[in-house]
Amino acid sequence: MTNFAIRPEDLQDTLAAALGDRVQKISIALGEVTVHVNAAHYLSAMQTLRDAVGCQFEQLIDLAGVDYSTYGDVGTNGPRFGVTVHLLSVSLNQRVRVKVLCPEDDLPLVASVNDLWNSANWYEREAFDLYGIVFEGHNDLRRILTDYGFIGHPFRKDFPLSGHVEMRYDAERKRVIYEPVSIEPREITPRIIREENYGGLN
Repeated sequence: MTNFAIRPEDLQDTLAAALGDRVQKISIALGEVTVHVNAAHYLSAMQTLRDAVGCQFEQLIDLAGVDYSTYGDVGTNGPRFGVTVHLLSVSLNQRVRVKVLCPEDDLPLVASVNDLWNSANWYEREAFDLYGIVFEGHNDLRRILTDYGFIGHPFRKDFPLSGHVEMRYDAERKRVIYEPVSIEPREITPRIIREENYGGLN
C-alpha cells in the first residue's frame, strides 16, 4: 500500500497543535510548509518535531546558514543571521522547513541539534565556518571547509570577493605562506555584439 503525502494544510494544523506557543508562524508556499521558531524555543521545538505523534521527522536532510543583511532591500527587517533546516519523515511521507533567527548579530548563536540528528554535525560546522554562526552545545565546532588559519567567514555578504589573504608555496622556505591579496579588483563589462537577423530571426 502506498503511503501518500499528507496535505500541506493538514500538516500545518498538526504542527501548530504539536508546537503550541513555541511557533511564531507557520506558512505554506508552493505546497511546502515552513515553521518559524524563536531561538529560545528552537531546541525544544526540534525535539518535538522529531518525537511527537503526527510529526516523527526522523531525518535532518539539510541545514544551512543565511545572511539576511541585504534582505532589507525587499522589506525584511530584523536579525542579520539565521538558520534554515529541512526535515523529512520517512514513516509519514512528509517534509517541513524550519527557520530560526539568531538574536545577536555580533555573536550569532543558536542551539545545536546534533544530539537530536547526528547528520547535523557537518552542516552546523559548515554554517559556523562560512557564516560564523555558533551552535551552542555542539561538541566539535570547528572549521570544515576553510583552512585552519583562515580569517573571517566567506559566505557573509560583507566578505570581500578576493578575500583578505592569499597563500602560496614558497620553495625557499619549503612551506606554504600567507600574504596580503595582490590581485587588484576590476569590473569587467561584457562586450555585446548585436547582429541583424541573428539565427535567422527578423
